[in-house]
Amino acid sequence: MDKKLGVLGGSGLYEMEGLKNIKTHKVSTPFGDPSDEYISGQLEDGTTLFFLPRHGKGHRFLPSEINYRANIYGFKKLGVEWLLSASAVGSMKEEIEPGHMVVPDQFIDRTFRRASTFFGEGIVAHVPFGDPVCAQLRTLIVEASKSIGAKTHDKGTYVCMEGPQFSTRAESVSYRQLGVSVIGMTNMPEAKLAREAEISYATLALSTDYDCWHEGHDDVTADAVMEVMQKNVVMAKKIIKTVALNLSNQPSPYRGLLKTSIVTDRSTIPQATREKLKLLLNES
Repeated sequence: MDKKLGVLGGSGLYEMEGLKNIKTHKVSTPFGDPSDEYISGQLEDGTTLFFLPRHGKGHRFLPSEINYRANIYGFKKLGVEWLLSASAVGSMKEEIEPGHMVVPDQFIDRTFRRASTFFGEGIVAHVPFGDPVCAQLRTLIVEASKSIGAKTHDKGTYVCMEGPQFSTRAESVSYRQLGVSVIGMTNMPEAKLAREAEISYATLALSTDYDCWHEGHDDVTADAVMEVMQKNVVMAKKIIKTVALNLSNQPSPYRGLLKTSIVTDRSTIPQATREKLKLLLNES
């Protein structure tokens, strides 16, 4: 099979050295429009990368407004089985400084306004999610990050808040008491939906600030985040390229997961729902 890596993140990530045959793809889904057109390009070894700016070009969508289902479904429709999420985050630990990279292995979901499943309307699926990050892809990201000289933190918990406001000081302190490593606004329900779509998902978290818990630093502001983020993006592009070149051409380890996760008798699934989910159900 052809190697394909999906990348969710900022709109400039595809502007990387060595990427050729750049094309745009307008993808329709039964869940509405994705955040924007997908951009594809090929590396020297033939690996195809598909990029999607999750907030849309020009950063138009709030975290709560992102059509997460359409975004993930679109990657599925393009044949992507490996998905790297490049995400700006706030650090919740002293040792994770702005500019550092974190590759989480766990999530805490504190969102409440987002559709977090493809299922319902006559079909029930319960996918296993105890380990929400693909270990194979996460290892590749860690190795790639270290190989380019980035200060890299292996493992950690990402707490996803609703936003768009940054945390209160009380919230920030309470999250630290939970032992989380970073805080962000976008990786849920991305990870949940990727698992339902049988796509391997892992996060490259780019630390931009200390949230508001750190008394020795100014409170987080959008301007400060973007300033650090621009520096981080240079490293993120190198990491993404290295991951893509080292990616296995084997299918995702989650391929076929729904065979044991759907508990509904398929003969009872409404035709409209079956048609809507035929790509996920692997039905022609």
